[in-house]
Amino acid sequence: MNKRYVEEGLLLMRVLLGLAMIAHGVPKLAGGVEQWAGLGSMGMGSVGIHFAPAFWGFLAALAEVGGGFFLVVGKYVRPAAFFLFLTMGFAALFHLTEGHGFKGAAHALELTAVFLALTLIGEPKNDTISFIRRRP
Repeated sequence: MNKRYVEEGLLLMRVLLGLAMIAHGVPKLAGGVEQWAGLGSMGMGSVGIHFAPAFWGFLAALAEVGGGFFLVVGKYVRPAAFFLFLTMGFAALFHLTEGHGFKGAAHALELTAVFLALTLIGEPKNDTISFIRRRP
């Protein structure tokens, strides 16, 4: 296996996925308590947890924005990816339990797998700023 561009590839994946998660999460976070409650009741309700839906929805939106930010920056990648793994896992469960089938859950399942992989990979050798500075 050619390891020459592994760090560059992981950097590109982290930055693009991080920006996408921020773009998805900001409207949810800005939506306020009513939107958080709807989001939380969908995600946690899919596994039978029906208390404090606004709290769970807020955590999901925060995971998307905060986790996305840390992926872009390249710091705290393992915990950020883990919380995104959980968030997307619950999104996938929601789609599956609501009868949307694999097609409806595919995107969330794919992101669940990617964030699990990033959780296992862990921290990069250099954060994003250090990586950019070391390039000629």
